[in-house]
Amino acid sequence: MHHFKYKGGALYAEDVPMSLLASRYGTPLYVYSSATLKRHIGAYESAFRSMPHVTCFAVKANSNLAVLSLLAKEGAGADVVSGGELYRALKAGVPASKIVYAGVGKTEAEISQALHAGIMMFNIESSDELLVIDKVARSMKVKAPVALRVNPDIDAGTHPYITTGLKKYKFGIPRELALDFYREASKLRNIEVVGIHQHIGSQITTVSPFADSLERILVLVDELASVGMHIRYVDIGGGLGISYDGKSTPMPRDLAGRVLPQLKGRGVTLVAEPGRSIVGNAGVLLTTTLYLKDGPGKKFVIVDAGMNDLMRPTLYDAYHEIQPVKKSRARAVKADVVGPICETGDFLALGREIPLPKQGDVLAVMSAGAYGFSMSSNYNSRGRAAEVMVSGKKHYLIREREDYESLLRGESVPKEFKAR
Repeated sequence: MHHFKYKGGALYAEDVPMSLLASRYGTPLYVYSSATLKRHIGAYESAFRSMPHVTCFAVKANSNLAVLSLLAKEGAGADVVSGGELYRALKAGVPASKIVYAGVGKTEAEISQALHAGIMMFNIESSDELLVIDKVARSMKVKAPVALRVNPDIDAGTHPYITTGLKKYKFGIPRELALDFYREASKLRNIEVVGIHQHIGSQITTVSPFADSLERILVLVDELASVGMHIRYVDIGGGLGISYDGKSTPMPRDLAGRVLPQLKGRGVTLVAEPGRSIVGNAGVLLTTTLYLKDGPGKKFVIVDAGMNDLMRPTLYDAYHEIQPVKKSRARAVKADVVGPICETGDFLALGREIPLPKQGDVLAVMSAGAYGFSMSSNYNSRGRAAEVMVSGKKHYLIREREDYESLLRGESVPKEFKAR
């Protein structure tokens, strides 16, 4: 559920008309609803309240400092996958004790940074990584808290690019090797085994894969207990999907209804890593219609937002609902909504039936809060979009639009190459 609604034919973010935001800040523009963010993180806290838990927001979904700060204020931790994400989470006020560090390619510098901060735990992906973490921890004279990411070989039934729980992908330790891996880890002097981790994919629209994979993981937890290794944290990962097209999807309470009974009486702390399900429907991308164009047998609506602003349609063939900021009585047409990037794959929608906009009309690309700005780029030397947070009748610029000067930041031209 979100707080983007029509009132009298105008689309609002909470109590602010979208047209006002587009006029004030320009487009392309990401708009976030603080009320929606609070509702969604609250849904997880409520769903898991019956047992010790930490809800670690997946920073990769949306790393804006204001978004992270709001979620931290509401009690969220953070799931990070880079030194930069760790830096952002700490700057936003997330307690280090609520930060888990995932990712297959942690560098020694990033490991040192995380140990110095005092994070909850590393999610380990390989034997080589484990040995490097032990080495860095030894040099710092500390113990590194770790969970091993176990690959349960579960098909999450989602897009191949965001499926991570099968053997053929780069993530995690194969289930059949996990017990020996834990034994290896327990022998290292500067490693403290504290948890077990799984993450089977993203945009999962049924809770059964979560329950099935957890069942396999808990068998391993029992095996570990039988040899004297007691797990403190069970990290079920993230990946709960959202509705992009109006279809019903599971809620956090549905997930909790399946996994909490499995964990009852085990004396562990549940860790969850939701991202999209918290921020996805809390954000919208506003874009202005530049031109209309008739092609052979089809129409094109050319807008000022491109694949550099929102990569998901191009990368995953993902669907995002597109709504006019001001409703009109224009006839519905089937059109491709495309951006200004010099790529055939630069589109926001293909063959979409929409009311025919006019030049200057603003459109809202819905459900763009997750993996929108965080995956954006400067391709074609385009400045990245501005970001705004709405709170009731108030609105705040939380990231300035990049200008031409910002595109050159950090670059230099040696004297011998200068044209003049």
